[in-house]
Amino acid sequence: MALALCASLPASAQSGPATGPAGTAVTDPALAGTTTRQGLLPVHVDPLNGRVLITLPAPDEQGLSGRYLYTTQLRTGIGSASLGLDRAQFGPTQLLAFRRIGGKLAIQFENPRFRATGGTAQEQAAARNSFAYSTVWLGDIVWTRADGSFTVDITAFLSQDVMGIGRQLGNFRRESSLSVTDAMATRVFPDNLVFEALQSFVSDNAGAEITNIAPDARVVSVTVRHSLVRLPAPGYVPRRLDPRGGAFGTQVVDYGAPLGQDIVYDLANRFRLEKTDPTAARSTVVRPITFYIDRAAPEPIRSALADGVRWWAEAFDRAGFVDAFRVDILPEGADPLDVRYNVVNWVNRATRGWSYGQTVTDPRTGEIVRGSVLLGSLRVRQDILIYESLVGTAATGQGGPNDPAQVALARIRQLGAHEVGHALGIAHNFAASTQDRASVMDYPAPRILLSDGVPDLSDAYGVGTGAWDHYVVDWLYADPAPGTADPDAHAAEKATAAMAAGLRFVADGDGRGTETGHPHGAIWDDFADPAAELTRMMEVRRVALARFGTANLRPGEPMSALRRRFVPLWLLHRYQTEAAAKLLGGVQFPYAVNGEAIVNAPPVPAGDQQAALDALFATLDPAALTVPSALVPLMSGQSINTPDRQTDIEVFASAAGHPVFDPLVATDSAARLTLANLLAPARLHRLYVQHQADRALPGLDLLFDRLEAHIVAHRDNPVGRRIAWRALAQMAAVEGHAETSPEVMLALDARFARIAAGLARGGSVEARNWGRSLATLLASRESRRALLAEGVRTPAVPPGMPIGSLSGDGWAESDGEP
Repeated sequence: MALALCASLPASAQSGPATGPAGTAVTDPALAGTTTRQGLLPVHVDPLNGRVLITLPAPDEQGLSGRYLYTTQLRTGIGSASLGLDRAQFGPTQLLAFRRIGGKLAIQFENPRFRATGGTAQEQAAARNSFAYSTVWLGDIVWTRADGSFTVDITAFLSQDVMGIGRQLGNFRRESSLSVTDAMATRVFPDNLVFEALQSFVSDNAGAEITNIAPDARVVSVTVRHSLVRLPAPGYVPRRLDPRGGAFGTQVVDYGAPLGQDIVYDLANRFRLEKTDPTAARSTVVRPITFYIDRAAPEPIRSALADGVRWWAEAFDRAGFVDAFRVDILPEGADPLDVRYNVVNWVNRATRGWSYGQTVTDPRTGEIVRGSVLLGSLRVRQDILIYESLVGTAATGQGGPNDPAQVALARIRQLGAHEVGHALGIAHNFAASTQDRASVMDYPAPRILLSDGVPDLSDAYGVGTGAWDHYVVDWLYADPAPGTADPDAHAAEKATAAMAAGLRFVADGDGRGTETGHPHGAIWDDFADPAAELTRMMEVRRVALARFGTANLRPGEPMSALRRRFVPLWLLHRYQTEAAAKLLGGVQFPYAVNGEAIVNAPPVPAGDQQAALDALFATLDPAALTVPSALVPLMSGQSINTPDRQTDIEVFASAAGHPVFDPLVATDSAARLTLANLLAPARLHRLYVQHQADRALPGLDLLFDRLEAHIVAHRDNPVGRRIAWRALAQMAAVEGHAETSPEVMLALDARFARIAAGLARGGSVEARNWGRSLATLLASRESRRALLAEGVRTPAVPPGMPIGSLSGDGWAESDGEP
């Protein structure tokens, strides 16, 4: 059976010690001092000398003594959002083979991706032997019995850096004198074995992130868990991944495919879920999928997580699986890292970062045998800061629809459901927000309404799974009636029907990036019309900024904290700006298969593109990017507390000198977000191409005309001049960017000449002097490169997602959620 379906086994199920592999006296000196525990394999533990040995069955004629799923996990993490390496993080799942070669045991990772399904033994051998495998350890056999079984000491293997931690840390290396296998942590069960090792990594140049966390930055130590898992039993039926299926997949390169068919395809990742009555439309299941909530999550977060994860029960019920999906709190004393449990883990880090779902998946079939979710604990606290920046702090903890703590719990329910969706094999759908919250697999923006002229959070987040989620669970998990000739064709019919019914799907790679071109694929956006929602969001922002002040702090809180609450409000529109920009030069490409009614990819209509352009330029209006004068002195407070990296990276820098608040840096940062979207190289090239094909669609000249007019129109305003500076700097960055097409580069070069000629004409004396100086910087490509080299004049944009923000060139993506 699939191991992840054994979650009902208690943690106390490990075998007790014995005196020998079969309960007999130990006769080999190599096993002196060990006790033997019977389970998936006999394991011999020597706690005094720190040794772990295993006994393997007699090898076959190829020397093979068994295959298992092998995965690693971090029992203790680094605590860094940007580095990863979190508690409970998985390494890749490998197909591990024990192979005897003379007096040695080789531990090898096989390569099941390359295969010849249905081929002869010779064809399968050719596919297998044509590609590399990995021998990751070679050790001496210490005892061979008369029946051919043998014992090997795997202690040295367990202390290796099998997860590549040193590489992920950067300039760290594993220090063998500070690394050791922990024999006492060994646990033995019928379907899996657990081993642990202390691993230490050293460096003389740790960097700021490790220095902020480790007690001695020269040495970083973690505990790595190794799990050896019985292969799932036969009977699982793989499902071919459909481009419309919205699932994750395991790639196969199949040399047994008939001529005329693709040899490269994906098998959808999913749990084994079998009805007790396969002929019934609705039936109970042989073994339900159960997810457990980590007891490390405090109340009321723990209960909110359970409520949100439980939403998936409805989707499985709609697909005909009765009581097939369950949620419970992890039993007292159970280990959340035990591979027999599907767990929603609560993970702490020094700064806010990603939450994510992960799986242990059989690489041969795509079958998920264990799901695990990692939720960062600081996310919920950042959410509260966002809501308090909108409605103030007075309602926090008081209950009601505008209580920031209650809204944060609503977000936690969404987050729990979203990440468990990944652990069930379901991918992102970044179009769901445009179809009335059709899926929890989108990134949900808080829906902020205006009621009686004030921000209202009563409908910030939806409740339950949506239409897309119900379709995906049915497509991924529901099998056709027994005897169906082609189950994959049956699943494809479901996908065709879903697309014909109007369900939208945009995958991760086509929705996450600033430069991507699908008009329905964006993160943290809301509603069907991105441009109209951007205009509405700017009004919400205007109202909230007018109300912002000391009421957004708790009584007795340092005034300096106002700077941190200001940032998410000032940049409230950042993701809706990105969504609106995707209309400009946007292409409505489908995830289609040949034979469907709609397979073409039309551009976004000209009217919609023009509306997006108007909405985007409104975000660059000096009135929208002028910090209210009354706020500037309030945000220049200082604190004498020990510096906190979580706060330091979340506030605007200051050219006026810390802690004096610099309103022009805030202006610059907000302008930069819009301009990075408007001027993304791929977007500019799409504008050029679409205008060449259809002159009714916007082209480069229209966009550059708008930018030029904007620069000139507001040059008498110091805020307008800062916006103009940023626009020209961004244009210069695009001109020199490696991804900018020749057509766009030449159009920019010509436009700089026009702008430079006009900067010195008209306006105030101050504006003309400013314009002449700037025109000098724009005169040639060499001078524009010099302008860009002065990177100190490009302030960092505080992160909206948990880690990172726009880089100096404006296109590096953040890698976290807000």
